[in-house]
Amino acid sequence: MKICVTGYSGAGKSTLAKILGKKYNLPVLHLDATFWFGNWQHRTREEQANIVRSFMKENSQGWVIDGNYFHISLERFEECDRAYFLNYNRFFCFNSALKRYKMFKGAVRADCPCEEKFDFEFAFWILFKGRTRRQRLLFKNNLRTCKGEILVFKSRKKLNKYLTEL
Repeated sequence: MKICVTGYSGAGKSTLAKILGKKYNLPVLHLDATFWFGNWQHRTREEQANIVRSFMKENSQGWVIDGNYFHISLERFEECDRAYFLNYNRFFCFNSALKRYKMFKGAVRADCPCEEKFDFEFAFWILFKGRTRRQRLLFKNNLRTCKGEILVFKSRKKLNKYLTEL
């Protein structure tokens, strides 16, 4: 099975990807880990795309890829059997990201290889810039290319119910 997890910043994409990877015994790739390195430095689109494509090729029987990065390896949506879209409201995502920051402050998470931070720029992204009409269209366009099932969750409660029934 090939799975894409997408959604707004702070929604819990990486957590869901880990759960699905464990459930289906699939390798997981976090796109934040392909984009960021060092002290919040980023790779080029070409470098990131090469990492994603190599991962997909090496794990051709199945994988879980979480993240947005709308211009990187869009074939991941074309190849996936199931796509999850975490379409939570901005305030839920803001609070979740703030809780994550408090939990991992000063540490590096496995899904993002930089020291955890929560600054004005990120808060503004969660609340406004990441929710523009253009961003919503990018989500919609990427999901439209998915050949498999598309599951949209508008609350963590509904996702948790789904996961217990899985």
